[in-house]
Amino acid sequence: MLNFKGFLPAILLLFTFAISCKTSQTSSESEKGFKSIFDGKSLKGWSGDTKYWRVENGSIVGEITPETLLKTNSFLTWQGGEPADFELKAEFNITEKGNSGINYRSVIFPDVPNALKGYQADIDGANRYTGQNYEERGRTTLAYRGQITEINAQSAHMSPEQVRAKVAKNAWTELKVTGSLGENEGLKAKIKAEDWNEIRLVAKGNRLQHYVNGVLMSDVTDNDTVNGKSKGLLGVQVHVGPPMKVQYRNIRIKNL
Repeated sequence: MLNFKGFLPAILLLFTFAISCKTSQTSSESEKGFKSIFDGKSLKGWSGDTKYWRVENGSIVGEITPETLLKTNSFLTWQGGEPADFELKAEFNITEKGNSGINYRSVIFPDVPNALKGYQADIDGANRYTGQNYEERGRTTLAYRGQITEINAQSAHMSPEQVRAKVAKNAWTELKVTGSLGENEGLKAKIKAEDWNEIRLVAKGNRLQHYVNGVLMSDVTDNDTVNGKSKGLLGVQVHVGPPMKVQYRNIRIKNL
C-alpha cells in the first residue's frame, strides 16, 4: 500500500508555486504597455506651485496649510504630452477634509495661475464625490457616482455664460442618464477613507470611465464635440477649502 503522507507537502508546494506563477503572469499582462510618469523621487516632468506640491516617501504630495490657503484651485500638470485615448492607473490617499481630483483632456485656463479646465475624476476625503466625472471650469458634473450618462450634442460654439446657463445645482442639464452602476452609498463602501485606493481612468473616443479599487464608478459618453475634448493635459489638483493633504503614487499611463 502506498503512503501518500510524504507526497502531501510536495504537492502543496507545487500547487502554491503554480498559483504564484499564474498571479505573477496575470499581473505582468495587466501592466503591459504602461509607462511610469512619476519617478517617485522628484517633480521632474511636472509643473506647478511648489508651495503646494512636493515629493515625500515616494509620493506626490499636495498640501494646503493654514498659512497657504488657496483662492483658486491649483494644479500640478504633467509635461509629457496631451494624451488622447489612454488608460491611467494610480494610487491616492486623501485626508478627511481634502478635495482633489485627476484632470485629463484638459487645457490651461488663462489668467489664473496653475489652473486647468477639463474632465476630472473627482476625489474627496469624505468620499461624497470620489469616482464621479466633473468638468472643471466647464459643464460641471457630467455623471454622479453610479451613473451611466450620455451628454447631448451641441450645435454651435458656446460662450462661458451660455455654458453656465445650462448648469443647475452644479450639474450639466444637457444629458440623459442611460443606466446605473449601483447605488451611490453602496459604491462609496468600496472606497477606503484616509487610506490608499487605486484609481483607473479609461478614455477611449468619447467614452470616459472612472474605476476605484476595480469598481466602475461612472461611465460617460460625451457626444458634445463643441465643449468636449478628444485630447489634452493631465494634472492633479488641490482644491480651495480647509487645510488638507492628498498623496499620489505609482502613476502610470498607456496609450490606447
